[in-house]
Amino acid sequence: MNFLIRKANQDDMQEVLSLIKELALFEKEPDEVEVSREELISDGFGDEKSFCCFVAEVESKIIGMALFYPRYSTWKGKVLHLEDLIVSEKFRGKGIGYALFSKFINYAHKKKVRRVQWVVLDWNASAIKFYKRSGGEILDDWRVTIMNRNSIKKFIDSESI
Repeated sequence: MNFLIRKANQDDMQEVLSLIKELALFEKEPDEVEVSREELISDGFGDEKSFCCFVAEVESKIIGMALFYPRYSTWKGKVLHLEDLIVSEKFRGKGIGYALFSKFINYAHKKKVRRVQWVVLDWNASAIKFYKRSGGEILDDWRVTIMNRNSIKKFIDSESI
């Protein structure tokens, strides 16, 4: 199968959003996607870019993506965080995910980052196998901690008491 891996542009964001929604469905969280096409455009291509994205294209259709952003480690320095790596279900198993991941890793190397990182759901056996085979290390002693919008507001409101 012929496919092209390239840097995403603004015109790709509707299809990128569709992939994000497909991933949310796969991860059993279909109602959690709040971001809009317009936000993806302003956040990825505005004055203060929040992320970078590579897409996989087959016959002018976006069928995969790797979306990532910079972080900073006080121990390591520059880090890139891979937020999502997804290939549409019917295109999986054809090397497209590997090609997207390879593009991301090569970009990280070019940017001289000291670490790349990402999270993977503990039940996603195929992704875990892929990441381990690619040289990724699954850490058992760290936990992901989040605060959603409501938790942030509740924290701020409690400070003013």
